[in-house]
Amino acid sequence: MIRIKLLFIFLISVIILPAQPIKIMLVTGGHSYDTLQFFEMFDALTGIEYEHFQQPKANQKLVKDLAKDFDVLVFYDMWNGISEAEKSAYLKLTLQGKPFLFLHHSIASYQDWPDFEKILGGKYIEKGRGVPVDELSYYEHDVWVYTKVENYTPVTVGLSEPRFFDEVYGNVRISEDVFPLLKTRHPKSMEIVAWENRYNNSKIIYLQPGHDYRTYQNEEYRKLLLQSIKYLTGK
Repeated sequence: MIRIKLLFIFLISVIILPAQPIKIMLVTGGHSYDTLQFFEMFDALTGIEYEHFQQPKANQKLVKDLAKDFDVLVFYDMWNGISEAEKSAYLKLTLQGKPFLFLHHSIASYQDWPDFEKILGGKYIEKGRGVPVDELSYYEHDVWVYTKVENYTPVTVGLSEPRFFDEVYGNVRISEDVFPLLKTRHPKSMEIVAWENRYNNSKIIYLQPGHDYRTYQNEEYRKLLLQSIKYLTGK
C-alpha cells in the first residue's frame, strides 16, 4: 500500500511539475543586426531560456567551460579573432557532443581556422591573401527567397515551401557530407540554405536565412528556429 501511494505521488509530481526550459547560450558580435526584433524573436520562443554573450567575451567564457551550463549553443556572430585556447575549447565541446546552431552570417567567421569550416559544414569565403577571385563568396540584400524542404526531419516537419525576404549568399563552399534540409533555386543563392552536419560527437544545424527583422518576424522562420533547437537538444 505504501509503495502504491509513493508511486501515485511520483506520477502526480511528474504531471504537475512544468517541463524544464531549454537553456541557450546565445552569441552575437562582429556584425550589426536589428537588435530589438532579434531578441523579441527569442523571447517569443516557447520553452526557451537564453543568456546573451557578445564576442570576444563569449569565446573567453567557452575557455572557462561555461558551456556546460547550457543545452545548446546558438551563434549569430561573425567573428575572426580566436586564440589557440579558444580553438581548443570549441573542439573539446564537439568531443563532448555539445550541439551547435549557427545562423546566417556566422558562416563567415574564423576565415583562417580550417576546423571551423569542418564544424559548421561550409564557409563563406572572404577576400584574403592567396584566395583566388573565383572562390570568393558574395551576397545580395532584399530578395525573395523561395525554398523547398529537401528532407523531412524534426527540424523541417510542418514546413513545405517556406519563403523569406532576406539576404542570399552565393558561391559558398559547402561540404559534401552535410545533410540538406532546405534548398532554393534562387539564381544568386547557394542551393542548400539549411543543413545538418556532424563533427566528432556534435550535431550541428546551419540556417542561412536570418538577415533582419523581416525574417525574425516570419512565423515559418520562427518555427524552423524552434524546431532546430528542440531537435539538437533531443526535446
